[in-house]
Amino acid sequence: MEDYKKAATLENEFEAQLLESILLERNIPHRLRSYHDTAFDGLFQTQKGWGIISAPEEHLKEIKEVISDLRKWDADSLT
Repeated sequence: MEDYKKAATLENEFEAQLLESILLERNIPHRLRSYHDTAFDGLFQTQKGWGIISAPEEHLKEIKEVISDLRKWDADSLT
């Protein structure tokens, strides 16, 4: 089994879903982990972010570039 490393903290569920769609399309192995906890009704998501994306080290740079592009696109669409 490959060693997965944290690539980034995700801001929200929309970003997570969009990123996962792109990574699946590009056949990039990854894992999404939400910080949501039903016992605390998502309290940790407000403190830590929605969750994290992790992947094998050789894919971290590409994932970070995709996230950067998504966030840039989101910021540009707001102006």
